[in-house]
Amino acid sequence: MMKDVRLTLEFMVFLLAATTFITPDTASGASAAEIDRSARSALQQLYAESPTAKTLGKKAKAILVFPSIVKGGFIVGGQFGEGALLRNGKTAGYYNTIQASYGMQAGLQKYGYALFLMSDSAIDWVNRSNGWEIGTGPSIVVVDVGKATSMTTTTLHSQIYAFFFGQRGLMGGLGLQGTKITRVSK
Repeated sequence: MMKDVRLTLEFMVFLLAATTFITPDTASGASAAEIDRSARSALQQLYAESPTAKTLGKKAKAILVFPSIVKGGFIVGGQFGEGALLRNGKTAGYYNTIQASYGMQAGLQKYGYALFLMSDSAIDWVNRSNGWEIGTGPSIVVVDVGKATSMTTTTLHSQIYAFFFGQRGLMGGLGLQGTKITRVSK
């Protein structure tokens, strides 16, 4: 019982630190205009770093961009970020991403990711789900930017591709399994 109380307290301290010292603007939430600017800028940065992402972006039906995710923890951890769904060059909705975790982990990290939605069914899944957990819907392929050069339009067969970018900080491991994405009003 004391262990559970200690872990709960550690998690609360982490959340307080993350929202107070690390990302004061995230605690109150960014405006729609701020999310739009950040998402478009992050996508352009990703395109500059990965020609494969740029090619994939031309073929995608929509792109869900989370420009700034903050992840941190010590045994108990979490992550949070806000993003925009871009479709035909316009913002089609706003989303947040959140994840809680428990295990051998320590550190703090900031990064972004983009989900390239390649089919209408993938877009429908995102839009009709009232909060969906990655790993329970359409299949997602996480693309290693270093290996992305070997991808061609004939080898692309998944409904959703994920690219990570802008990693800063020190924390072991990036993954999407167990991440919940929810549409929000802005």
